[in-house]
Amino acid sequence: MQTSHDQTPVVVVTGASAGVGRAVARAYGRRRAKVGLVARGVDGLNGARREIEESGGQALALPLDVADAGAVEQAAEEVERQLGPIDTWVNMAMASVFSPVKDMQPDEYKRVTEVTYLGYVYGTLAALKRMLPRDHGTIVQVSSALAYRSIPLQSAYCASKHAIKGFTESLRTELLHDHSNVKVTMAHLPAVNTPQFNWVKSRLPHKPQPVPPIFQPEVAAEGILFAADQAGKRRDLIIGWPSWKAIWGEKFVAGYIDRVLARDGYSAQQYDGTVSTDRQNNLWEPVAGDWGAHGDFDDRAHDSSWQLWVEMHRGLLTAAGAGVATLAALGAVALRRH
Repeated sequence: MQTSHDQTPVVVVTGASAGVGRAVARAYGRRRAKVGLVARGVDGLNGARREIEESGGQALALPLDVADAGAVEQAAEEVERQLGPIDTWVNMAMASVFSPVKDMQPDEYKRVTEVTYLGYVYGTLAALKRMLPRDHGTIVQVSSALAYRSIPLQSAYCASKHAIKGFTESLRTELLHDHSNVKVTMAHLPAVNTPQFNWVKSRLPHKPQPVPPIFQPEVAAEGILFAADQAGKRRDLIIGWPSWKAIWGEKFVAGYIDRVLARDGYSAQQYDGTVSTDRQNNLWEPVAGDWGAHGDFDDRAHDSSWQLWVEMHRGLLTAAGAGVATLAALGAVALRRH
């Protein structure tokens, strides 16, 4: 990772207290980076800070709500004051509601949009304010296959992910127009085993779950860091075969996917009996405690992705393929001569 100041990268991670954000923060800690940790949950932020420091990195916990543009701007200022110029900003904070559209409330749509979409906008604006004058920096928008293909029961979240994609594509073209060296990229995640399914607001009769197949948050983190490192070369990174299948399937057989999701999309997002109607949720306030990176699905989650490996080694595979083709051609020439 290139830096604009010394050899120690400065990174901001939103949604860093739990789930994929926590896994990304840990991964940067192992790189001995200086990491600004943004989230609402103080317990999780303190846990992430300890893990980074134990790995040899440096961390600054910044408890705030990304729906507050002023708080995000102040956090960016504090990161640069204490840690140095920001090299990479990773937008990942999210909120969701599992519910049919007909049962959703207007304030729920507003809240999910403010966190999951506008939180990315505010983070991006704070990053650009500092990166553009230096003509250096990388912004990573952590997205999802749901930015391309919506599913039932998560309309507010899916709409926000679609909005992030539209916003980022506009920004990317503007940076290109201005010949800026600030880079922006998107990482599109599959279903991930995170604690959000323990606290997401839900009206489903059973416990919510990610749509299988499920991947561990470390797989997503590996892809996100790779996307950040390759931001000048790769506009998007698809993580996991299910994400690839959903994104490309939407391009060619959207109507068929509509019918499959109508049939299976409800049951695929639920498991394990009934759930209490007064279960805790973090839509308006964080849930207390340090939840870490993993959710309840360790026994069903994959700890690797062959598709991600292929994406990360595309150049090597292309070179190997070219080598094989060259050897085959040379062999054919030799056979003709004999």
